[in-house]
Amino acid sequence: MQTLAQLQRGELNGVKELKLCEGLTEFPREIFDLADTLEKLDLSDNNLTALPADLGRLKKLRILFCSDNPFAVLPEVLADCPELDTVGFKSNRIAHIPSRALNPNLRWLILTNNCITHLPAEIGQCSRMQKLALAGNQLRTLPIELSNCRNLGLLRISANKLDAFPHWLLSMSKLAWLAFSGNPFCIKRAVTQPPVVDWHSLELQHVLGQGASGVIYKARWQNGTTTKDVAVKIFKGDVTSDGLPEDEMNTFIAAGAHPGLVQLIGHIEGHPEVKKGLVMELIPERFYNLGLPPSLASCTRDVFKEGTQLSAAHIVKITSTVASVGAQLHRNGIIHGDLYAHNTLVDAAGNTLFGDFGAAGFYDTADGAMASALERIEVRSFGYLVDDLLGVCAGADHLVAALQDVRDMCLRPGIADRPSFTMLATQLAHLLPVAAHT
Repeated sequence: MQTLAQLQRGELNGVKELKLCEGLTEFPREIFDLADTLEKLDLSDNNLTALPADLGRLKKLRILFCSDNPFAVLPEVLADCPELDTVGFKSNRIAHIPSRALNPNLRWLILTNNCITHLPAEIGQCSRMQKLALAGNQLRTLPIELSNCRNLGLLRISANKLDAFPHWLLSMSKLAWLAFSGNPFCIKRAVTQPPVVDWHSLELQHVLGQGASGVIYKARWQNGTTTKDVAVKIFKGDVTSDGLPEDEMNTFIAAGAHPGLVQLIGHIEGHPEVKKGLVMELIPERFYNLGLPPSLASCTRDVFKEGTQLSAAHIVKITSTVASVGAQLHRNGIIHGDLYAHNTLVDAAGNTLFGDFGAAGFYDTADGAMASALERIEVRSFGYLVDDLLGVCAGADHLVAALQDVRDMCLRPGIADRPSFTMLATQLAHLLPVAAHT
């Protein structure tokens, strides 16, 4: 992170990226000295309430983050930056979005955890929009003009005040990652809670991982006379980019047992801060994350560590498991909403565990048309997963051609033309014996 003092002394001239976090209450005018080069500006975690009227002088600015500031209005001057395509105003106090603030060049807009009650119809003019995060606001409707955003792939509308599901979303051919839990229209499903694990029987050790919704620890569990190493997830209790932690917990419980899911042991009671938590089987250390989250450049698509290579046989084994998990989730009326390589753990043999239910939600399986469409929206994300894995596939053989066929079926423009997860799981299962001998 750079400092304001460095900026004022001219030490940052020529930089392409600038991050300032010093309790700023005003936009530093010295930033304009970087107008010829500045492409990314991060002013998150300050005390800003406005941006300067001449922000458009930053002609090369592509990425702007102003999260965790007390903005009450999304600044109209965002429209004056011709190259601006990624904007983040998460966890502000934004209650109003002027129509002019919606720069038509936007590709990725993050407005999570604000106070927005109305989204202007002009959002439909953002034809490049691929990723739109609106979870944790006060929206009661979505403008149908959003359907004009034909490139929209990821949409987060969880934890709002929507009284009805916007059914026109089901006709958006490129939509693949959809999260909508925590709205009034959502069905309330009774979930049978797993066994209780007393907080005082757990001894937390080190952190295994941390996400938007909570922290996962390795822990020792004293279960009667036996002691066992387990994983413990403590939920933060805040609205995340995907939705509410309570929905994550309930959908994970309702997902049921599956070889491709982490085994659930129980839920925690007796936490000193009354936080919710789950106790799970500890994942063996040989497992690793299959991919990395999307970058600012890739937007909706995962990236991979440099040098990542997988055989077609391993890809068949991995995708077969994920498709089987997807089939079980949708049989149980659950949309995962975040089907990605970075939410998938694998080992060197291709054994696979799929997880992270932060964007998951329930839907009514009795509504056949809606259930079918929601599943096939998620099938598109599975198609992208297969495509991403083919991008790191070593070699080419008959299995690659079969995987390409699977990908192409999942990415068909017509939502109703895509296969179900059950069909995909069956098709990939038929390839497993061939993969085993490759």
